[in-house]
Amino acid sequence: MVLIGPAGAGKTTIGEAVAEVTGRPFVDLDAVAAPYYAEVGWSIEKLVRRIEAVGRVAAEREWEPARAHAVSRAVAEHPGAVLALGAGHTSYQDPGCRAAVRAALRDCPDVVLLLPAADPALALDVLRGRCLAGKGRTWISEGHDFLAEWLHDEGTREMATRTAFTEGISPAALARDLSHSSA
Repeated sequence: MVLIGPAGAGKTTIGEAVAEVTGRPFVDLDAVAAPYYAEVGWSIEKLVRRIEAVGRVAAEREWEPARAHAVSRAVAEHPGAVLALGAGHTSYQDPGCRAAVRAALRDCPDVVLLLPAADPALALDVLRGRCLAGKGRTWISEGHDFLAEWLHDEGTREMATRTAFTEGISPAALARDLSHSSA
């Protein structure tokens, strides 16, 4: 099972719970991606330097190939795991990167888009609140709202085989629902 969605959607929390219910390993791409980025000449430190040099929006666009590479490598190296992809790992402006990730996920039978609610305005409010409470971030940089971009990204929605809503359901209950419906 691969969990995708914007920051604050609950990918790590739900992923850990699904892994516990199913007895599968849990892999958070954000935690294991550094060597994959390095394979294509990127690192978080380089991203920070590029943000300082060209701004957050431009640096995020430059970093897209490294993110796409990390997804491909993680999917290949962790078959059978419950895999959580960081928010930017399915949202791309570059069509080639989007196609590469779509190809990497093609053989994953269960790609779940996690969102807090079906209503986009409510979902964005919930996500923003979670991001502020959890990491002190709004995800608005240089007037660009990355959280809204990730929430509304059609490419991410197309990669999902289904959508699950997290608001009002406990992580344990949602994990049971997800694991039973993917069995």
